[in-house]
Amino acid sequence: MNQAPTQTSAAIFLNVAPARVIRGDQALTQSSVAIASLGSRPLVVGGDSTLAVTLPRLQPVLEQLDFTCSNYGSDCSESGLAALKSAVNQHQADLIIGVGGGKALDAAKLLAYQCKLPVVTIPTSAATCAAWTALSNVYSEQGAFLYDVSLDACPDLLILDYELIATAPQHTLVAGIGDAIAKWYEASVSSGHLDQTLIIAAVQQARVLRDILFQKSATALKEPGSRVWREVVDATVLLAGVIGGLGGAQCRTVAAHAVHNGLTHLPIHSSIHGEKVAYGILVQLRLEEMVQGNGLAATARQQLLKFYTEIGLPQNLNDLGLGKITLQELQHAAEIALAPNSDIYRLPFKVVPEQLMAAMVSTTAPTNGNALNSSARAISDEVAK
Repeated sequence: MNQAPTQTSAAIFLNVAPARVIRGDQALTQSSVAIASLGSRPLVVGGDSTLAVTLPRLQPVLEQLDFTCSNYGSDCSESGLAALKSAVNQHQADLIIGVGGGKALDAAKLLAYQCKLPVVTIPTSAATCAAWTALSNVYSEQGAFLYDVSLDACPDLLILDYELIATAPQHTLVAGIGDAIAKWYEASVSSGHLDQTLIIAAVQQARVLRDILFQKSATALKEPGSRVWREVVDATVLLAGVIGGLGGAQCRTVAAHAVHNGLTHLPIHSSIHGEKVAYGILVQLRLEEMVQGNGLAATARQQLLKFYTEIGLPQNLNDLGLGKITLQELQHAAEIALAPNSDIYRLPFKVVPEQLMAAMVSTTAPTNGNALNSSARAISDEVAK
C-alpha cells in the first residue's frame, strides 16, 4: 500500500544549554580543570569593579594558565568589541572567560563567537540569564539598545558560584526575578497556542518558572544564601535560559523586552535591565486589556502589582526614575519599541504608538474596560504629573 509522502520542512537549529554547568558553593574554586580543558591562554573579560572583586577568587583557579584581563567598557558596544578583539590578538588568546553581569557576559560571548573561541561565563549576580543563552545584545556607547546577535552555541562552560552571587547587591536579584518572570507572560502570549512539542515544553517551563518565583522570591530575599535563595538564583540564571533554548526566539521576548529596548533610548535610564523588563510586563498586560478587552490580562496585572510591591520591582515610570519624562520622550521610546524588527510584533494583535504610550503611563491603573477610549487623556494627565 502506497503511503503519502512525508512532508519535510527546513531544519531548525536549537541552542538549548551550555555544554557544561558547574554550580554550588565555591563552584569557582572547583572549576580549574574544566576551564583548563578549554584553553591555556584565556582572556578574562569584565568591568574594572567586577574584576577587582572577582580576581582574588579567580587567580588561584587560573594560576596554571597564562591569562590576562580586559575591560569591556560600560556596555556591550561595537567599539568595545573592537578593543576586545585587539586584546585577543595581542594576547594570542585561545579562550574567553566572561565575568560579571549581563552586558559583560554578552560581550564575552559575542567576542568568542566572532573570534571562533570557546567561552566560559561566570555571572557575578543573578540579574539575568545571559550566562546561559546563545544570544548577545549590542548597545550604543550611551547604553541604547541597537540589535541582538544569535550565536552558534550556548557557552562551553557556565560556573554559577553561589558565594560569588551573594556578593552582589540584593536589587540585582530582584531585577533578575523581573527578567525571569517575563518569560511566562511573553512566551504564553506569543506561543501558548502552538502545538509543537518543544514549544509546548518551553511555555510550560515558563509557567513553572513563574510559579517558583511567586512562591519563593519573598522568602529568598529575606534569607540571602539560604536554600530557597539558591533555588531562586537557579531559576533566574539557569531555568530562565532553558525556556529560550527550547522554544527559540519567539519564547524569549515579546512586548516587555520591546518596551525595555525603547526605554534605553531615553536620556536618563538608570534602572537595570530586569527592572525595565518587569515594568514592560505591566505595559504588555495593559495593552492586552486595552486592545483586546482581555479580562485575564487585567487580573494578571493586578496580581503582578501585588507581587512587585512585595519584592520591590518598579510598577510605573516614576519607579524607574522617569517621572519627569516629556511627551516627546515617551513617544520616542514608544517608536523604538515599535520599530519594524521589534519583538512586539509577536503579540497576536496590532499596536499603534498611541496605544503603547497610553499603556506605558497607566500600568497601575484600575481595570477599566473603556481604557482605550481614554488613552489620550491618560497620556496627557500622567506625563504632566
